[in-house]
Amino acid sequence: MKLTIALLASAATAVSAFAPVAFVSSKTAIDRSSVVLAGSKNAKKIASRSKWAEAKGFGVVEASDASEEVKAGLMTNDDGLEYVKLVHPDTGASSEVYLLGGVVTSYVDGDGQEFIAVRPDAKMDGSKPISGGLSHCFPQFGPGAIQQHGFARNVNWTVKSMTDTSVELELAPSDYTKEIWDKQFLCTFTATLENDQLATKMNVENKGEESFDFQAALHSYFTVSALENLEIAGSFEGKEFLNKMVGEGEMQTEERSAITITEEYDRVYKGVNDPVLKDSGTGKALSVVNSAGWEDTVLWNPFGDEGMGYNNFVCVESVKFDPVSLEGGASWVGDMALKPSSL
Repeated sequence: MKLTIALLASAATAVSAFAPVAFVSSKTAIDRSSVVLAGSKNAKKIASRSKWAEAKGFGVVEASDASEEVKAGLMTNDDGLEYVKLVHPDTGASSEVYLLGGVVTSYVDGDGQEFIAVRPDAKMDGSKPISGGLSHCFPQFGPGAIQQHGFARNVNWTVKSMTDTSVELELAPSDYTKEIWDKQFLCTFTATLENDQLATKMNVENKGEESFDFQAALHSYFTVSALENLEIAGSFEGKEFLNKMVGEGEMQTEERSAITITEEYDRVYKGVNDPVLKDSGTGKALSVVNSAGWEDTVLWNPFGDEGMGYNNFVCVESVKFDPVSLEGGASWVGDMALKPSSL
């Protein structure tokens, strides 16, 4: 494995907060005192009603009752930002995908458990990129020739198609993106609620004749009941990683088979793409299934930062760190699914 500390450090820097970007909206941020979103609360209410009804001999709550609680479609939050609500008709699982940044901000399974975190200091009014969710880093990951993490998280994506369980968003060049990165690209991002998982697909096309290079990542925030309850399993043991919290960055070898977080983390695990989050506080595991494109994992947590809500989330990022050289007419695909299970 050929890794240089300088290259890794320059491209996978810690993200203590997303940098402000100029947007037209100046409304105040929506209040988020918890990483547990409304969909989870609604699902838990439905489950509670069902248990009560069964205990009283009234039978289970009908599906029509659930549909009154959570509906699919294009919606607007209290501060005017549009998002798509997905609802699975059989399981009751739900997801929310914001057009700003094309970011998935919620995935609630059929048991009512929320898996995706949005930081309590996030701005949901369009004044800056959303701090949380499955945030897009494209066409650059970290600092470099253009602005940190690129521009995909700064702009509104367009709804290309939508059903109750799936949405396809599109990002095409605009005057804004051309000033930053004048390439003939087309990005599509699809989020689909399946019976037992949330599946995502990122597709990058070169619509021109000249080749271009890019990086991509899903800067994914996941909920945690508390860091002391979390371990992250996967093929970490024996792998080299860049620990960015030591000096200017130091290559180290991971001796553990499962990661626990007891300090500030900013680590790049190149060649590891099979993380599983295990939360003893919720009794749930979440497998991050990177089946195509996403080859690397970044772990990040601002340990001790109460304002960011450090104790209730961890970033386990799906990354294509080595730049992709895309010829004219070619495409690249990143497939990632979130698959919950019980411990």
